[in-house]
Amino acid sequence: MSTTSVAVTAEQAQSRQKAGGRWIIYALLVIFVAFFLLPVYVAVITSLKSITEVTHSTIWAPPIAPTLENFGKAFNALSLGFRNSGLLVVPGVIISAVLGSLNGYVLSKWKFRGSNLIFTLILFGMFIPYQSILNPLVQFLQSVNLYASIPGLILVHVIYGIPITTLIFPNYYAGVPNELIESGTVDGAGFFAI
Repeated sequence: MSTTSVAVTAEQAQSRQKAGGRWIIYALLVIFVAFFLLPVYVAVITSLKSITEVTHSTIWAPPIAPTLENFGKAFNALSLGFRNSGLLVVPGVIISAVLGSLNGYVLSKWKFRGSNLIFTLILFGMFIPYQSILNPLVQFLQSVNLYASIPGLILVHVIYGIPITTLIFPNYYAGVPNELIESGTVDGAGFFAI
């Protein structure tokens, strides 16, 4: 037997060993995926069962007579909450993002005395626990007639969103070249146009 054939045989054995190890890893991954998808399976088949099927069969059994009636009931029960969530989240996120973007632009591109202190104080708002200001917040919202209303929740969401958006946007604006801002200024663009 020549040296090259021994090297080829050893190389083939090593390749087979790696392939066998891969199959074991893939088999373990399939088992893990199946394990983690079990709750999804149970949720889907349970949602397709009638109430009597849910109470009188095992959780693993597929539905005998699949029905979509449960989805209609759930939608009717949750539709008001979905609507309120949309009315709260959409304006709250847009206003927070706009204000945070303005803060980020000013604090990253307009260097002035005390800008670092202002940035630190805004970020300090992220570390104030909600529980510590809950009572004064409720009293304030009651005094301005915004308590238990969507606009009041939007206001609170915006106030608590400004620190995180202010933290995120300066990093974005740091990547914008100063020359681009200077050329906008030379072309006569104002603050919002830039």
